[in-house]
Amino acid sequence: MEPLRPSDFHDSTEPDKNEPATRSTIAQPKLDAAGWLRFAWRQLTSMRTALVLLLLLAVAAIPGSLVPQRSADPNGVVQFERDNPDLFPVLDALQVFDTYTSVWFSSIYLLLFVSLIGCIIPRTQHHAKALRARPPATPARLDRLVGHTERRASVDIETALAEARTLLRKQRFRVERYGDSLSAERGYLRETGNLVFHMALVGILATIGLAGGFGYNGQRVIVQGQTFTNQLTSYDSFSPGRFFDETRLDPFSLRLDDFEAVYDLDTTTGRPIPLDFTASVTVTENGESRAETVRVNEPLPVGATNAYLLGNGFAPWITVFDGEGTAVFSQPVPFLPQDANLTSLGVVKVPDGLDEQLGMIGFFYPSAVALDSGALSSIFPEPDNPVLTLNVFEGDLGLDEGVPRNAYSLNTDDLDQITGGDTGVDSIVLQLGESAELPDGRGSVEFTRLPRFVSLDIHHDPTQAGVLISSLLVLAGLLTSLFVPRRRLWVVATADGEGVRLQYAGLARGDDAGLERAVGELADRHVELLARPQQPATR
Repeated sequence: MEPLRPSDFHDSTEPDKNEPATRSTIAQPKLDAAGWLRFAWRQLTSMRTALVLLLLLAVAAIPGSLVPQRSADPNGVVQFERDNPDLFPVLDALQVFDTYTSVWFSSIYLLLFVSLIGCIIPRTQHHAKALRARPPATPARLDRLVGHTERRASVDIETALAEARTLLRKQRFRVERYGDSLSAERGYLRETGNLVFHMALVGILATIGLAGGFGYNGQRVIVQGQTFTNQLTSYDSFSPGRFFDETRLDPFSLRLDDFEAVYDLDTTTGRPIPLDFTASVTVTENGESRAETVRVNEPLPVGATNAYLLGNGFAPWITVFDGEGTAVFSQPVPFLPQDANLTSLGVVKVPDGLDEQLGMIGFFYPSAVALDSGALSSIFPEPDNPVLTLNVFEGDLGLDEGVPRNAYSLNTDDLDQITGGDTGVDSIVLQLGESAELPDGRGSVEFTRLPRFVSLDIHHDPTQAGVLISSLLVLAGLLTSLFVPRRRLWVVATADGEGVRLQYAGLARGDDAGLERAVGELADRHVELLARPQQPATR
């Protein structure tokens, strides 16, 4: 025999180097427009894509908790713009202050909605067919399956299989006989729970996306003694859903009767610690009035809305007199708190009654003390020593131009300052009940009274019931899919002398740590039943 040479190992299918090279290409099928659409649909409706979109939706919601949202905290957005003038235009262009209605959040939301529906429909159809299908035939080699075990019993095949059928059905298995064997299956509730879980997720998305469009929330500052009526023109700011209809506003009114704040003092820092805020209100609904209270985290239900207590502060009652002593302005003005001690900033606008329109920028100090520099500061949020300071401006306030103006700001670019600053005239400083003259006989201003105010958020959310029901279904479906095992068990009876040889085995769909034990318990229980005296079974 000749020795083997390297050429003997040469693949006969490989072209010879001495022969002309020939190039053969595999023609790939080209997708038309319908093919690409079908491919995109399959990718979108895969479970992997749904999980990725769900994760993206959670990540996309993060900005909504990091920066104030126009729909919930419009004043916070204004304050953010004031504190971050360079960053605000960038975030606003990215719709970060309208996170949950932004284009990018809505796109992820809709894609997730479509993806989940695309996953659920074919799986539901497959599950419906599986529920009607017979358990699978008995495998030929049970010894290759989980928990395979053998027993012997002194009964005939029919009796053994009849007892096994009864035992399996008591354990809620669906049982089918194939020759001298039984095939049993249970655990379809696992897939049912899985489908319920995903359907409930769709329910949450649909409820928020559709029913949420009929909701609204609005903010209103109510001064002690004043009444708020639930109509569109009464709100300071209002954010309706896309399907909102003004006629759906519930008819009711709220009057702020009293406000009580409870503070403690931190002995280490000397700072006040808020303990409780309680707003006492009178609710008028359907012609009947009742006394109610609103607390932080304890909203007041009125009709189909909830009234939440957002903030509180002081609204000094300021009266402005003309040179002849006639009151031309007399009303409470809410001052917005600037720190924990309720040092507050406010704006007074007097449009009529004087020779020129008058504007004032003031600071209110509930418990005023003079610092070494001569400036005032508040050391406690309760009115132990209330002091009001005012810088006065005159000129055109822009109120007659028909353009809405922010009630809590004053544009001084076109105004002349007549007190404070570089005018040479001291700022007006008033204690409760005091008055002071305006320069050059323009009149006078008086700090008349000191009512309080509260800021309420009136929120109508028609999604609560639907989201609650869907959330409970999500939890129930998830627990069912996690703890209900999907199992198949087989029992084979073979004649063996005067008795039968019994084989048992199982198979699980997914992980099932208790399957082997379940097969052993079935075998032991079955043999125990067969050992009792009994009548022969007929097929």
